[in-house]
Amino acid sequence: MVLALLLMLMATGCHHHHRKAEELPPEKTAPVVGEQSPQAVRGHGGQRPAPIPPTPAPPGGVNEEDLEYVASHKPIWSERGIASWYRAPYKGRKMANGQVFDDNSMTAAQRTLPMGSLIKVTNLATGQNAVMRVTDRGPFIEGRVVDLTVASAKATGVYLPGSSVVRVDVYRAPKPIETGGRWCVQIGAISDENYALFLKQKLKEHYPDANVIEFPGENRFWVRIRPLNDDREQAEKIAHHLKLREGTAFLTRLD
Repeated sequence: MVLALLLMLMATGCHHHHRKAEELPPEKTAPVVGEQSPQAVRGHGGQRPAPIPPTPAPPGGVNEEDLEYVASHKPIWSERGIASWYRAPYKGRKMANGQVFDDNSMTAAQRTLPMGSLIKVTNLATGQNAVMRVTDRGPFIEGRVVDLTVASAKATGVYLPGSSVVRVDVYRAPKPIETGGRWCVQIGAISDENYALFLKQKLKEHYPDANVIEFPGENRFWVRIRPLNDDREQAEKIAHHLKLREGTAFLTRLD
């Protein structure tokens, strides 16, 4: 079967190395979701999906009102996992929310929370915590739940060790967390451009109604699948099947 062959090929074509965050190329931790390169625009499958509107954050990531809100409210959603930190691969690189990445902003990358969510990250080993906003997508490494800027990492004690077990508490989200949203599946990192193109073509054949693109990172390539209408249920099904063999297919929220 084509799908079985595809999944077997995927299992041999992509690899992740679990190293400290400072040793990882930024594209492995937080590629831009929603930004298309010339390679991505060429020959995609399905109809071109509607663009994702920007979700700007306050200067510095959070403001005094945000800090006061967190201090006077209880979290509405929580998650535990490994946090790491990342830097932009080049000056002027835009985050998934449309703003330019800043090492000194109190912001973070997260795969599934609504863009612009107000969160507090607590280092469970040291007790250090900081309030920040979700402005980017990532980390695209198995087992990690949040990627921090340098400022956020230093404030939470994640910077020196490179990664730490944390609790992510959400205090405010501009859209529902558990329902709705616009979703995709992101696959990578792939070292062979020819394989990435082959994978894109096979996925287009298997999911003819989806928008499938490939785009480059730093010496790596990624493939993204946006199901029709960016439907979450369909994205979850695709991610579930690809994860069974590959382990590097990530369900990612676009909005």
